[in-house]
Amino acid sequence: MEVKLSDIGEGMTEATLNCFFVKPGDFVKADQPLVEVQTDKMTAEIPAPTSGIVKELKVAAGENILVGTTLLILEKDKTETLKTTVSVVHSSNVKGRVMASPYTRKIARENRVMIEEVVGTGPSGRITDEDVYRFLEQQSLPEQKQKIEPPNKEVDFIKEIYVPTDEESQQDMIPFRGRRKQIAKKMVQSLQTIAHCTHFEEIDVSALLEFRNELKNNNRNMTVTAFFLKALSLCLKEFPIFNANLNEEQEAIYLKKEHHIGVAVDTKEGLIVPVMRHVERKSISQLHQEIKLMTEKALQDQLTVKEITGGTFTISNVGPLGGSIGATPIIQHPEVALVSFHKTKKRPVVTDDDQIVIRSMMNVSMSFDHRVADGAMAVAFTNRLAEFIENPKLMILELV
Repeated sequence: MEVKLSDIGEGMTEATLNCFFVKPGDFVKADQPLVEVQTDKMTAEIPAPTSGIVKELKVAAGENILVGTTLLILEKDKTETLKTTVSVVHSSNVKGRVMASPYTRKIARENRVMIEEVVGTGPSGRITDEDVYRFLEQQSLPEQKQKIEPPNKEVDFIKEIYVPTDEESQQDMIPFRGRRKQIAKKMVQSLQTIAHCTHFEEIDVSALLEFRNELKNNNRNMTVTAFFLKALSLCLKEFPIFNANLNEEQEAIYLKKEHHIGVAVDTKEGLIVPVMRHVERKSISQLHQEIKLMTEKALQDQLTVKEITGGTFTISNVGPLGGSIGATPIIQHPEVALVSFHKTKKRPVVTDDDQIVIRSMMNVSMSFDHRVADGAMAVAFTNRLAEFIENPKLMILELV
């Protein structure tokens, strides 16, 4: 039988084949992982639909493949005796499925580590990145033994991009595939389809930070992103044009009643956007807990397809990363708007009564689809957003 690449995500049309876990002649059990693929949003494993023997691999690692492409040929298991005549690929087939994220498995493969031999220290015995590095360190020869640290993404990136020499410049190659390639395609599609326009605003977040400190002093710690989500949801209720999809073929703009807001998270494998569903129904406290959980899952590459699809609006909170003054963020097609929150800085501000005071000021960038809304509407939206953030207790009154 043919094992094909199925649609593992909403709207997915293609993926990059990272690697095979099997080779021709291997016996596999039903639900055993056969291959790892990378889409623009997630890394996923394609399992065996039935027990059998791998007869032929139809594509190669690194290839970009379309949904429906045959990955391999699997001969169904006819007799139980086959299990004793064909080698089993993974010892995990006998001992049980090894629990580890695709990224952790990638680290193991690149360092030629049999992941089944690594002792997991994570929840329920899950193998973590640190477990693999610890295993590598323990396996080093005494005369070569040295502490192996997880890769420093920033330093490694600089090394790969530019390696200066005395006589001539050299360059290293970074493979343009996997999540990076898929993200690139999505971004190009968005820019080629959506008439991007970006509006900039500055917001005084002093009162919000004071309110958050009040809650923290009463053992109610809240992330500012939870407040941003609730404020945006209240604004989307008043300005539903920014919580919509445009269907040009049907000549219609569909206003979404549910506020499924994606929160961009920077991970080792690239940007990923878990979706906080039904923000309009949830309290700030509930949103805080959900953001914390989804961010942890994103960093561990444990998000499900449902948790990264179906968004109606997106935010990017880059302030905690240390920058920036402003940006022109790219909208997640088919959404029509995105808001980016930038670094908060204390600076002197002139009040309405001509007094100079020190306030915590934050810049905001709002990209919107100019086919769907005009600049005046975006200004009205960010003005209302500023009103909620500058007077955070108004959010609570709106929910009563």
